[in-house]
Amino acid sequence: MAKDKSLFVCSECGGTSPKWLGKCPSCGAWNTLIEQVAGSNAPANNRFGTQFSPLAGVTELATLSEIEATDIARTPTGIDELDRVLGGGIVSGGVTLIGGDPGIGKSTLLLQAVDALQRAGQNALYVTGEESGAQVALRSRRLGLDHSQVQVLAEIQLEKIIATLDATRPAIAVIDSIQTVYSDQLTSAPGSVAQVRECAAHLTRFAKTSGTAVVLVGHVTKEGALAGPRVLEHMVDTVLYFEGDTHSSFRLVRAIKNRFGAVNEIGVFAMTERGLKGVANPSAIFLSQHAEPVPGSVVLVTLEGTRPMLVEIQALVDNGGPSPRRLSVGLDRDRLAMLLAVLHRHAGVACMDQDVFVNAVGGVRISEPAADLAVMLAITSSLRGKPLPKGFIAFGEVGLAGEVRPAPRGQERLREAAKLGFSIAVVPKANAPRKGSKEIEGLTIHPVERIEEAMDVVRRLD
Repeated sequence: MAKDKSLFVCSECGGTSPKWLGKCPSCGAWNTLIEQVAGSNAPANNRFGTQFSPLAGVTELATLSEIEATDIARTPTGIDELDRVLGGGIVSGGVTLIGGDPGIGKSTLLLQAVDALQRAGQNALYVTGEESGAQVALRSRRLGLDHSQVQVLAEIQLEKIIATLDATRPAIAVIDSIQTVYSDQLTSAPGSVAQVRECAAHLTRFAKTSGTAVVLVGHVTKEGALAGPRVLEHMVDTVLYFEGDTHSSFRLVRAIKNRFGAVNEIGVFAMTERGLKGVANPSAIFLSQHAEPVPGSVVLVTLEGTRPMLVEIQALVDNGGPSPRRLSVGLDRDRLAMLLAVLHRHAGVACMDQDVFVNAVGGVRISEPAADLAVMLAITSSLRGKPLPKGFIAFGEVGLAGEVRPAPRGQERLREAAKLGFSIAVVPKANAPRKGSKEIEGLTIHPVERIEEAMDVVRRLD
């Protein structure tokens, strides 16, 4: 018997090579080529089952200005925090990819969502490739989803899944997970680059032609990226990531890509015995409950998508020695080093012989530069050993020249702080309410243009 032909596929980009190479010729990654059995070249049809013909008819063109622009119809899932991240609900024919660490709550949240949609009159199908139907039923009992009418299919073969979807035409179908699904058209194992890409392509095509909303569950690698090629993220309409420590009861669902809504929107959930419950006031999670103000603690008003959120920034400055450490949790370490240099040069606060530790309370990750001012004030407070006044908040970007730059949507940040009872704010001058505009009740605002001014305001407040 003739030996089957084999080829080598890159696990990073999906590129192929007829022989093994140490370096992928497509993306340049090292030691990523994996041997696979090559599929047959006999079929004339392509992977979507249609024959390419150079004599095919020309598709009619449309002028952009003449195309009717209509709002996309959405179906709420019944879970407010999930609807916020999705942009208002699921979209007919939309494909959503949701990834996260094992055990963080992806399957739990999706089972709750499809049950809520089914109870609202939508036909829902849950395809499980990692568990049996009995295991899914046992989880639904634990979640309190009694008498659920969600249809369950325990299958991993793509052709059977699509045939079932075509026969039942559900409003939403959850594929848990895409790494377990395989197609007979390929000889590689489930979870390989080729299988994941091919199965996702077929499911996406079915969603677009049938109008069924498809949700794909994706595994996450040790590096925190979705397993499989990055092209998987480009094929779908929405990419959601589960974040949070598995030892904590709180979870964040963040939108990384959304063709139907805002990106970087987050939903906050609390894991309970009855599943994931939305948190209406997430600011309460990220604020420590100090009886009295403590040194090194500043409350920052950050912006996550369209939602202003209050997060406590804590700093600890201690005697370092010959090689002082700079450590940050939830904030960029390189930016911390830059802020310490600006603090020394423009505000006269020297920490070159001190260990500096900065932490964002609650496990939240802050990437926007509007946290600069709060971080610098927290470091100064810890170094001086004097707490900032009760009800104090700050935000603003600090440049290398010591200037305090405005943060986007500053008025919304200030209103959110006032709503939660904060009374003193140090903000960039451009974010302060203009003369003649409505003042924010209960909030005393100190606008500053440079970091030296911010330090002077804080000293006067002591």
